[in-house]
Amino acid sequence: KLINLDVVYNDYYGLREFTKSVINFLDNRCGYCYLSRLEEVAKYAKENNFDYVLIDTAGIRKKNKVYDDIEKYSIVKARAAIDRADVAIILIDALEGVTDQDEKIAGYAHEKGKAMIIGVNKWDLVNKEETTPASYAKEVRKSFKFMSYAPILTLSAETGKRVDDIFNLVNKVYAANSLRVSTSVLNEIIMEAVAIVPPPTDKGKRLKIYYGTEVKANPPTFVLFVNDKNLAHFSYIRHMENVFRKHFDLEGTPINIVVRQR
Repeated sequence: KLINLDVVYNDYYGLREFTKSVINFLDNRCGYCYLSRLEEVAKYAKENNFDYVLIDTAGIRKKNKVYDDIEKYSIVKARAAIDRADVAIILIDALEGVTDQDEKIAGYAHEKGKAMIIGVNKWDLVNKEETTPASYAKEVRKSFKFMSYAPILTLSAETGKRVDDIFNLVNKVYAANSLRVSTSVLNEIIMEAVAIVPPPTDKGKRLKIYYGTEVKANPPTFVLFVNDKNLAHFSYIRHMENVFRKHFDLEGTPINIVVRQR
């Protein structure tokens, strides 16, 4: 299956450097294109026997270095690339940290239900005595609270360090985003989740989950049929999400849980 990738980075030259590093590593298995329609991308990939295609975004310019209208255009182009992508790689500068543009574009990819990876570029320039991957990831999570599911990978586009690891993650998060679960298996997991943490009650009435089903993938979307959806508190739905994520290994993808009263 062809996987379309969108790499979002606020450093134009850093984006080109990363793209070159990726294509060199994959040794003719990855292409790069400026095409605007998915049909054109698919045709281009098939003609060249590519497994992956990097969709051009031109990079998001830094606000303090360009006029507002150019910045807006680059963000619009980045959003269009995300719309065509299967996996969005949000690249951040290790020395600069997460920017407002990073948050906005990541938020858009999240809303669109895309599989996502956070790449921390220029890790080779970080003082390792003061900063560890774990401590840096903790700070990144503070800015990306809405996408705690996204894996974080430190790398260097210039040296090529850990660029190869990103494609193990690409395959993993793509598979998670495309997951299809049979209704019978899903309901076994729901029964286990209910047994671990019983549903909440309100004024003597307890929430009952009759059954659940997955209605679509990309991202995985589950519908739970209940006796009273007003009893389905946010905290309990979050519990169900955590159980689904753990059991089905849904790292790197948002998931939707819809509650319907029957």
